[in-house]
Amino acid sequence: MKKGYWVVAYRSTSDESTVKAYGALAVPAIEFLLCFLMFLSDGIIYDYRHTCGMMMIIDGGFRKMRYPAEETAAKHDRIVKEASRLFRERGFENVTVAEVMRAAGLTHGAFYAHFNSKEKLQAAAVAYRQALSAKRAQQNGTKKQKGSYTDRYLSRSHRDNPGDGCTMAALAQEVARSTPELKAAFERGFEEILAAKGGNRKEAIFRSAALIGGVVLARAVQDPKLSDEILESVRQKLGAGVIN
Repeated sequence: MKKGYWVVAYRSTSDESTVKAYGALAVPAIEFLLCFLMFLSDGIIYDYRHTCGMMMIIDGGFRKMRYPAEETAAKHDRIVKEASRLFRERGFENVTVAEVMRAAGLTHGAFYAHFNSKEKLQAAAVAYRQALSAKRAQQNGTKKQKGSYTDRYLSRSHRDNPGDGCTMAALAQEVARSTPELKAAFERGFEEILAAKGGNRKEAIFRSAALIGGVVLARAVQDPKLSDEILESVRQKLGAGVIN
C-alpha cells in the first residue's frame, strides 16, 4: 500500500441513520480525515460533504467528478450574470459570495470551481456588462438611435433601478477605489465601448462622461426635483427628448 494511504469503508448514502458501507478502499489519509469530518458535521460543512459525495474512487484515491463542459459554462455564466446584477444594485462590499451563489441557484462551495476570489468575480461581472454596453453602442449608430438611447439612459427608470442599468454609472466610483486589476478590466471595457461607438473619439468620451456623470449625480442627491433637473439638463445639452 502507498505511504500515507488508509484502508477505509466508504459510506455511499447521505442518510446517516441508514448508512451502508461497501468495500475496503485505499484512500489518501488527508482525504479520509476530510470526509470523516464531513460526515460528522452539519450546517456550515454541507458544501464540503456535498463535494465529498461527488467524488469517485480512481487508482486508490479520490478524484472529483467532472460536469459536462456545457453545464459548467452555463453555471459560470449564471454566476457572473447574477453577480453583475447584485453588484450594480448594492455595490461590491454589500454583496457576499454566498448571496451571489444563492441567486444563481448554486451552493456556496461551488464558487471556487469557477473563481479563486471575489475580486476575480468582480472583474468578470464588470467585463460582462460592459460587453453588453459595447454591443448596444454598435446598434445605436444613427442620430435618431443615439437620441433614443440618451432618453433611456437619462431616465428616471434607469436612475431608480441601478441593478438593471449601466455598470459604469453604478460602479465607477467603487472601481476608482479598487485594485489595479479591477481598474484594468473596467478600462478595457470602456475602450471597447468607445470603439463600438465609432466616429470622433473625443465626442464619444464627452458623451459617455456626460451620461454617466448625469446618472451618478442624479442618484447622489436627496431632493427628487433636483435629481430630475439634473437628468433633464444633461438630456437637453446632449440633444435628447423629454424626460420620462
